[in-house]
Order: sequence, then structure tokens, then C-alpha cells
Amino acid sequence: MRFQENWLQVLQTTFMQHAFIGGTMVALTAGLMGYFVITRQNAFAAHALAHIGFPGATGAILVGAPVTLGLAVFCVGGGLLIGLFGKRVAEREIATGTILAGATGLGVLFASLATANASTTTNVLFGNLLAISRDQLWLFGLFTVVVVVALAVIARPLVFASVDPAVAEARGVPVRALGVAFVVLLALTITMAVQVVGTLLLFALVVTPAAAALRLTARPGRVAGLAVAFALASVWVGLLLSAMIDLPPSFFVVSIAVLIWAVVLVATRDRHTSVRPEPSAHGAVPRVPEHTA
Repeated sequence: MRFQENWLQVLQTTFMQHAFIGGTMVALTAGLMGYFVITRQNAFAAHALAHIGFPGATGAILVGAPVTLGLAVFCVGGGLLIGLFGKRVAEREIATGTILAGATGLGVLFASLATANASTTTNVLFGNLLAISRDQLWLFGLFTVVVVVALAVIARPLVFASVDPAVAEARGVPVRALGVAFVVLLALTITMAVQVVGTLLLFALVVTPAAAALRLTARPGRVAGLAVAFALASVWVGLLLSAMIDLPPSFFVVSIAVLIWAVVLVATRDRHTSVRPEPSAHGAVPRVPEHTA
């Protein structure tokens, strides 16, 4: 570990500019999806999808295909299976665990065959934001547009279905279809996030910023805004520190995200924030009230 005196020049390099652009898109999508991951109790599914994508990445290495493409195929495929087989939380966890087990077996096989590309495999596990290429940025941009536009369309019914699925289904909301759509959007987000923090550190961007935001407010819009801000701060400051100190950016990104959560946790230790909103009397999409003790 050493301080790099030329860190200003490092910030001006092409690979660092790619890292800032790619990290910004990942932080945006992860922050927006984080609220739903927590309220829908999909933290395990998010973690599992990252590992389900691992054999896709290692398989892509074996056949010479882009790693992002392999991640996307397996993450989206796994997300569709989880969404179709698991309607309720208990069913979803069983389906997720089973699919995860099968994908992990494939991942072990492909990783053992891809020993010549051990560095690329390590990047999948722990992330390497500095290795994002221009082609990957185009894919990131496409995924970001899809996630943001889709959320803009389904956000209100998705909030309702996430908060009270039984009432939402009784009111005619397509809960099952929304669940499948959400898991696919989550899979696209994870495909990008894995390349920033890796499969083993995924929660730092998908769950931790939203968890910190939920300590401050329970209103979905505000939670999403704060989560995006926290995720952006983690990525930007993490990249800045990695330019100044010769350490992997994933370490700094994760450390800052956890530090933000810890600071918020201490600051709100005497305050209770409800995560689940109360449905309105008319069955409309509810606003989330804040309760402080």
C-alpha cells in the first residue's frame, strides 16, 4: 500500500474515466432497486443471482465471449426461473436455493476449466471497476435505460404489490407478472454491479445504501433518492481513494458504503423508522408514513 503522488494524472486516464461512468450507472440502478429488494424480502435472491451469474461469466471466458454477456444470460435466466417458480416468500427461497446450487456446480466446473484466465475469474468474484471497457459501457448504458424506464412505468403498482401483495392481487394488480419483471430488472442491475464489487461483495451497492436510506425515511421516493446518493458517494469517493492509494477500488467502495450505513445507524439509534407502509382505505397505491419513536 502506497500513496500515489500522480493521482491527479491517474484520474485523467481513460480507464479511470470509464470507471467513473460505469460506476455512476451501476450506483443509479442499484440505488433505485434497493428499496424494492428490501421491502420484497429479496436480499437472498439478489445475493443468489450474483452467484448464479458466476458460471455465465466463467463460461463466457471459456468460449471467448464477453463476460458481461455471460453474466446477463445467466442472471436473467436465473431471475426468470426464480420469478416463475416462487410466488410466495417461502416458495421463492426454495426455488432460489435450488437454482443457486445448480449454478454453483456449473461455476466450479467452468472455473476449473478456465485456469488460464484466473485473473478474469478473480475479477468476477471481487470486481474490478478499473477494467470496464468501452463496449461494456454501451451495455451498461442499455441496461440502465431499461431499468430506469421500466421502473418509471411499474413503480406505483410494484410498491403496492411489494407492501401488501394479498390486497394488491385482490384489487387486480398483476402481482405475479410484476414479480417476474422485478427479478429480471434486478438481474440486469446485478450483472452490472458484479463487475464493480464482485459476486462476494454485491450487497455493498444493492442493499446497504437502501438500508441506510430506510433508517432516515420510509417514503419510497425519498428512499430511492437517498440510496442513489449513498451509492454514488461510495463509488465516486472509492474511485478517488483508489487513485490516491494503490489499493483495489472494490475495497474502498464497500468500505464507504458500510461506513455510511454505520454512521446513519448511530445517528438514528433513538429513532424507529417503519419500513412497511400502510395501505390506504381505497386500495390505491399507498404512501409510506414515517413513524418516529
